[in-house]
Amino acid sequence: MNLDFKDINGKLVVSIIGELDHHSSEEIRNKIDDHIKFKGYKNVILDFSNVTFMDSSGIGVVIGRYKKLNSSGGSICVVGPKESVRRIFELSGMLKIINIYGSLDKAVTSI
Repeated sequence: MNLDFKDINGKLVVSIIGELDHHSSEEIRNKIDDHIKFKGYKNVILDFSNVTFMDSSGIGVVIGRYKKLNSSGGSICVVGPKESVRRIFELSGMLKIINIYGSLDKAVTSI
């Protein structure tokens, strides 16, 4: 698992590469939270285009960041998940609260 962080128009873009599972979720959660806390980001875009696998721990990472950002007037969205990962979003009901976009450009202009 690798993470890449960048700022686009004041929004934090987090590119996750590899598996988002119980082995990697704590590190991912902590690093995203550090960026939110210490750099003051209110809007986060999770680039899932290179996520190869996600389990319930990954759902927890996304929902936890949603709650944290939503409580402070911010937002979070996901970009480009593979079909298998998108299916997890559907089955878990996360699509009711988390928007998924097909491109990074669309996500940046939408949140």
